[in-house]
Amino acid sequence: MRLVFLGLAGAGKGTQAQVLSEQIGLAFISSGDMFRFHLANNTTLGQLAKSYIDKGDLVPDDVAIGMILDRISQRDTLKGFILDGFPRTVAQANALDKVLGNERVDKVLYIKVSEDELIRRLAGRLGCNQCNTPYHVDSLPANTGACPKCGGELYQRQDDQPDIVKQRLQVQWPEMTKLIDYYTKQRKLTEVNGEQAIEQVQRELTEAIS
Repeated sequence: MRLVFLGLAGAGKGTQAQVLSEQIGLAFISSGDMFRFHLANNTTLGQLAKSYIDKGDLVPDDVAIGMILDRISQRDTLKGFILDGFPRTVAQANALDKVLGNERVDKVLYIKVSEDELIRRLAGRLGCNQCNTPYHVDSLPANTGACPKCGGELYQRQDDQPDIVKQRLQVQWPEMTKLIDYYTKQRKLTEVNGEQAIEQVQRELTEAIS
Protein backbone atom coordinates (compact mmCIF):
# COMPACT_ATOMS: atom_id res chain seq x y z
CA MET A 1 0.00 0.00 0.00
CA ARG A 2 1.27 3.47 -0.95
CA LEU A 3 -0.11 6.36 1.10
CA VAL A 4 0.31 10.13 1.01
CA PHE A 5 -0.40 12.36 4.00
CA LEU A 6 -1.51 15.94 3.30
CA GLY A 7 -1.97 18.81 5.73
CA LEU A 8 -0.75 22.31 6.43
CA ALA A 9 2.10 22.97 8.85
CA GLY A 10 0.96 22.14 12.38
CA ALA A 11 -1.78 19.71 11.34
CA GLY A 12 0.08 16.79 12.91
CA LYS A 13 0.42 14.79 9.72
CA GLY A 14 4.05 13.82 10.40
CA THR A 15 3.25 12.45 13.85
CA GLN A 16 0.16 10.61 12.64
CA ALA A 17 1.96 9.22 9.58
CA GLN A 18 4.75 7.86 11.74
CA VAL A 19 2.32 6.23 14.18
CA LEU A 20 0.38 4.62 11.33
CA SER A 21 3.57 3.37 9.67
CA GLU A 22 4.51 1.56 12.87
CA GLN A 23 1.00 0.11 13.26
CA ILE A 24 0.74 -1.36 9.77
CA GLY A 25 4.41 -1.96 8.99
CA LEU A 26 4.95 0.46 6.11
CA ALA A 27 8.09 2.51 5.55
CA PHE A 28 7.72 6.10 6.80
CA ILE A 29 9.27 8.56 4.33
CA SER A 30 9.60 12.18 5.41
CA SER A 31 10.72 14.64 2.72
CA GLY A 32 12.49 16.68 5.41
CA ASP A 33 14.43 13.64 6.62
CA MET A 34 15.39 12.80 3.03
CA PHE A 35 16.78 16.25 2.37
CA ARG A 36 18.71 16.24 5.64
CA PHE A 37 20.18 12.80 4.84
CA HIS A 38 21.39 13.79 1.38
CA LEU A 39 22.79 17.12 2.58
CA ALA A 40 24.52 15.60 5.62
CA ASN A 41 26.05 12.77 3.57
CA ASN A 42 27.05 15.05 0.69
CA THR A 43 25.48 12.72 -1.89
CA THR A 44 25.23 13.71 -5.53
CA LEU A 45 21.59 14.70 -5.01
CA GLY A 46 22.55 16.50 -1.80
CA GLN A 47 25.22 18.51 -3.59
CA LEU A 48 22.75 19.40 -6.32
CA ALA A 49 20.11 20.48 -3.79
CA LYS A 50 22.70 22.51 -1.86
CA SER A 51 23.69 24.39 -5.01
CA TYR A 52 20.12 25.76 -5.21
CA ILE A 53 19.68 26.28 -1.46
CA ASP A 54 22.94 28.27 -1.23
CA LYS A 55 21.62 30.64 -3.91
CA GLY A 56 18.32 31.02 -2.09
CA ASP A 57 16.45 29.22 -4.87
CA LEU A 58 13.79 26.54 -4.51
CA VAL A 59 15.04 23.00 -5.09
CA PRO A 60 13.61 21.89 -8.48
CA ASP A 61 11.01 19.13 -8.61
CA ASP A 62 13.35 16.77 -10.50
CA VAL A 63 15.86 16.86 -7.62
CA ALA A 64 13.14 16.15 -5.05
CA ILE A 65 11.75 13.37 -7.26
CA GLY A 66 15.26 11.93 -7.53
CA MET A 67 15.43 11.72 -3.75
CA ILE A 68 12.00 10.06 -3.63
CA LEU A 69 13.05 7.54 -6.29
CA ASP A 70 16.21 6.75 -4.37
CA ARG A 71 14.23 6.24 -1.15
CA ILE A 72 11.36 4.14 -2.52
CA SER A 73 13.81 1.84 -4.29
CA GLN A 74 15.10 0.59 -0.93
CA ARG A 75 14.07 -2.82 0.36
CA ASP A 76 12.00 -1.59 3.29
CA THR A 77 9.43 -0.14 0.85
CA LEU A 78 8.56 -3.47 -0.79
CA LYS A 79 5.31 -3.69 1.21
CA GLY A 80 4.57 -0.02 0.56
CA PHE A 81 5.26 3.32 2.15
CA ILE A 82 3.78 6.46 3.68
CA LEU A 83 4.89 9.81 2.26
CA ASP A 84 4.94 12.85 4.53
CA GLY A 85 5.75 16.28 3.09
CA PHE A 86 5.69 15.16 -0.54
CA PRO A 87 4.16 16.01 -2.92
CA ARG A 88 3.84 19.73 -2.14
CA THR A 89 2.62 20.79 -5.59
CA VAL A 90 0.47 19.33 -8.37
CA ALA A 91 3.58 19.19 -10.56
CA GLN A 92 5.23 16.96 -7.96
CA ALA A 93 2.07 14.84 -7.68
CA ASN A 94 2.05 14.35 -11.46
CA ALA A 95 5.74 13.44 -11.42
CA LEU A 96 5.16 10.96 -8.60
CA ASP A 97 2.36 9.27 -10.54
CA LYS A 98 4.62 8.94 -13.58
CA VAL A 99 7.48 7.54 -11.50
CA LEU A 100 5.24 4.95 -9.83
CA GLY A 101 3.59 3.96 -13.09
CA ASN A 102 1.00 1.23 -12.53
CA GLU A 103 1.85 1.14 -8.83
CA ARG A 104 0.35 4.54 -8.12
CA VAL A 105 -0.59 6.06 -4.78
CA ASP A 106 -3.46 4.06 -3.26
CA LYS A 107 -4.89 6.57 -0.79
CA VAL A 108 -4.34 10.18 0.25
CA LEU A 109 -5.16 11.20 3.81
CA TYR A 110 -5.79 14.90 4.36
CA ILE A 111 -5.73 16.08 7.96
CA LYS A 112 -7.85 19.23 8.05
CA VAL A 113 -7.25 21.84 10.76
CA SER A 114 -8.56 25.42 10.87
CA GLU A 115 -6.18 28.34 10.43
CA ASP A 116 -6.82 29.63 13.97
CA GLU A 117 -5.95 26.25 15.48
CA LEU A 118 -2.83 25.90 13.33
CA ILE A 119 -1.64 29.34 14.45
CA ARG A 120 -2.29 28.40 18.09
CA ARG A 121 -0.31 25.19 17.72
CA LEU A 122 2.64 26.65 15.81
CA ALA A 123 2.91 29.95 17.67
CA GLY A 124 2.92 28.05 20.96
CA ARG A 125 5.98 25.95 20.12
CA LEU A 126 9.09 26.43 22.25
CA GLY A 127 12.50 24.79 22.29
CA CYS A 128 15.33 24.44 24.77
CA ASN A 129 18.54 26.19 23.71
CA GLN A 130 20.65 23.52 25.44
CA CYS A 131 19.09 20.07 25.02
CA ASN A 132 16.81 20.98 22.06
CA THR A 133 13.76 19.36 23.71
CA PRO A 134 10.57 20.70 22.08
CA TYR A 135 7.65 21.98 24.15
CA HIS A 136 4.33 23.72 23.74
CA VAL A 137 3.16 26.51 26.01
CA ASP A 138 -0.03 24.55 26.75
CA SER A 139 1.98 21.71 28.30
CA LEU A 140 4.08 23.93 30.59
CA PRO A 141 3.20 25.62 33.88
CA ALA A 142 2.45 29.35 33.59
CA ASN A 143 5.45 31.69 33.38
CA THR A 144 7.91 28.85 32.85
CA GLY A 145 11.07 30.19 31.22
CA ALA A 146 13.38 27.26 31.85
CA CYS A 147 13.50 23.75 30.40
CA PRO A 148 12.00 21.25 32.88
CA LYS A 149 14.50 18.66 31.64
CA CYS A 150 17.85 20.48 31.88
CA GLY A 151 17.14 24.03 33.06
CA GLY A 152 18.15 25.58 29.75
CA GLU A 153 16.45 28.70 28.41
CA LEU A 154 13.28 28.21 26.40
CA TYR A 155 12.99 30.13 23.16
CA GLN A 156 10.59 30.61 20.25
CA ARG A 157 11.80 30.29 16.67
CA GLN A 158 11.47 33.45 14.62
CA ASP A 159 9.27 31.70 12.06
CA ASP A 160 6.88 30.61 14.84
CA GLN A 161 5.82 34.18 15.56
CA PRO A 162 2.02 34.43 15.00
CA ASP A 163 2.22 36.91 12.09
CA ILE A 164 4.88 34.86 10.32
CA VAL A 165 2.96 31.62 10.93
CA LYS A 166 -0.15 33.14 9.35
CA GLN A 167 1.88 34.29 6.36
CA ARG A 168 3.39 30.81 5.92
CA LEU A 169 -0.05 29.20 6.00
CA GLN A 170 -1.41 31.66 3.44
CA VAL A 171 1.49 30.77 1.13
CA GLN A 172 0.90 27.02 1.57
CA TRP A 173 -2.89 27.05 1.20
CA PRO A 174 -3.25 27.70 -2.58
CA GLU A 175 -1.04 24.71 -3.47
CA MET A 176 -2.78 22.58 -0.85
CA THR A 177 -6.20 23.28 -2.39
CA LYS A 178 -4.85 22.27 -5.81
CA LEU A 179 -3.49 19.01 -4.37
CA ILE A 180 -6.79 18.31 -2.63
CA ASP A 181 -8.61 18.83 -5.93
CA TYR A 182 -6.06 16.69 -7.82
CA TYR A 183 -6.49 13.67 -5.54
CA THR A 184 -10.25 14.20 -5.11
CA LYS A 185 -10.63 13.85 -8.88
CA GLN A 186 -8.69 10.57 -8.65
CA ARG A 187 -11.13 9.47 -5.89
CA LYS A 188 -8.24 8.77 -3.54
CA LEU A 189 -8.63 11.52 -0.95
CA THR A 190 -10.09 11.04 2.53
CA GLU A 191 -10.47 14.06 4.82
CA VAL A 192 -10.03 13.65 8.57
CA ASN A 193 -10.80 16.31 11.18
CA GLY A 194 -7.42 16.99 12.80
CA GLU A 195 -8.91 19.00 15.67
CA GLN A 196 -10.25 15.90 17.39
CA ALA A 197 -8.41 14.02 20.13
CA ILE A 198 -5.20 12.43 18.82
CA GLU A 199 -6.56 8.95 19.45
CA GLN A 200 -9.73 9.67 17.46
CA VAL A 201 -7.70 11.02 14.53
CA GLN A 202 -5.62 7.84 14.63
CA ARG A 203 -8.76 5.67 14.59
CA GLU A 204 -10.26 7.51 11.61
CA LEU A 205 -7.01 7.32 9.65
CA THR A 206 -6.81 3.58 10.29
CA GLU A 207 -10.44 3.13 9.22
CA ALA A 208 -9.82 5.14 6.06
CA ILE A 209 -7.27 2.63 4.76
CA SER A 210 -9.14 -0.50 5.86
